[in-house]
Amino acid sequence: MFLLFLLLEWWCTAATTTKGGRGGNWELLLNNSGVVAMHMALTHRNTVLIFDQTSAGPPATACTAVVAVTDRSRRAGHTLLSTILHPTPSAPRPPHRHVTGGHGEGSRKIRYYRPCSDRRCGWEESNASLANERWYATNQVLPEKDRVFIVGGLKVFTYEFMPKSSSSESAFELPFLRQTRSRREGGGNLYPFVHLSTDGNLFIFANRDSILFNYRRNRVIKHFPTIPGDGGRNYPSTGSSVLLPLEYKDGFRKAEVMVCGGAAAGAFRAAKHHHYLKALSSCGRLVVTADNPKWAMEEMPGPRLMSDMVILPIEGHQPAYHPFLYKPKKKVGTRFSVLRSSRIARMYHSSAIVLPDGRILVAGSNPYKRYLFNSGARYPTELRVEAFTPHYMGKFYDEKRVSNVSIECNSRSNGIRYGEEFNVMFALARRSEEIGFHVYAPPFATHSISMSQRMLKLGYRELVREVGGTTHSAVVLAPPSPAVAPAGFYLLTVVNGGIPSKSEWVRFVHG
Repeated sequence: MFLLFLLLEWWCTAATTTKGGRGGNWELLLNNSGVVAMHMALTHRNTVLIFDQTSAGPPATACTAVVAVTDRSRRAGHTLLSTILHPTPSAPRPPHRHVTGGHGEGSRKIRYYRPCSDRRCGWEESNASLANERWYATNQVLPEKDRVFIVGGLKVFTYEFMPKSSSSESAFELPFLRQTRSRREGGGNLYPFVHLSTDGNLFIFANRDSILFNYRRNRVIKHFPTIPGDGGRNYPSTGSSVLLPLEYKDGFRKAEVMVCGGAAAGAFRAAKHHHYLKALSSCGRLVVTADNPKWAMEEMPGPRLMSDMVILPIEGHQPAYHPFLYKPKKKVGTRFSVLRSSRIARMYHSSAIVLPDGRILVAGSNPYKRYLFNSGARYPTELRVEAFTPHYMGKFYDEKRVSNVSIECNSRSNGIRYGEEFNVMFALARRSEEIGFHVYAPPFATHSISMSQRMLKLGYRELVREVGGTTHSAVVLAPPSPAVAPAGFYLLTVVNGGIPSKSEWVRFVHG
């Protein structure tokens, strides 16, 4: 089983060369994205949606094109400017102005963006609205068809659903949010980390504490131990969190979360006096489904604050300037290594997502209230878009890489139903002893939170090679339930001996 995370540090370190090798390779894809990537999402139409709040000021210029891909975006967000990036270079396309939930007049708005292939798609405003005003809230896709859990926000201690089950349904109190709020630290529990556990309950982490929550019955099932160490882990002291990949070999029963980085105790107050404390360098792992769960702590090579964590289908973990490679199945003390750095500082309001070709798209940076392009600024507003190519996606490994991946299913429901078998065909000249089929739900990325991100290693029962040829076919087993993998679009990757293929889209649907 292989995986990789990308952590993007918001503070600067010394720049180094961007050439390839074991440290990977950075490339500049776009000089001007038009708007800062405060929010970023990949769509199944092979486009990347980037948007920012209009209060930051007018965008610089229209954007040009870049390689990308994402799922349907449906979020509670900000009054915004949006830019759509396409897979191939094209003429500039000016950003559009839209409204969604978040700050100001849009705090209860809901807008939908439905991806398209003709570049004419846009946002649609729902007739419904949120029950509470929400700024810095978290969204999590639920097992129920097309339903989303929305929790928290500035001075809001409730959760609600979208869409509502009835016209009379409102928001529900969640005392845990009041209990974890730290006024002296600017809240400390905004953008709570939320992960859907394999038992259908929600793991919710805020500040330093966490619970297992049955959202159907509005009941806290379990209080987990406080994560060791001082300091906060949630906005504005933001670290990052990920649900580690789920595996077929244990029936997708084990759910383990990882929380990394954050701010030192007192950092929020110290910053008001222009005194900046060193961020946290610790990570904690917790098996949510264990009978007696306890945090297992370890140290990163350096501190991280406002970092993004994304999962990749190989064995590792990474950031910018310097990405960290994290191998979760190695011994403690040997899991982290430092990769090649970027030359571009990624501060507040930057984001990162995974692309189908294995690269990591990195964009944004604006630590100011408005766009500031003054050359005298230490960290001016950043509109350049980069891609990081991990070393295993280089040409050196092409001999072992699967190609020409295609997916076939027997379902008539415009997708693959839970528990069904489906066929995966691919070309491979040199097969290793270990081959895997991974599916990945791309996140909605903002403020170091990768919402609804998840990866599964699927099982398969048959793998056949065409006589005298390089074509292979496998019978792969779909996830057993929407609690394991909520319905929607996933990227499927075939991994041969630790080397991933480029990914193809697959859709899991309710029967």
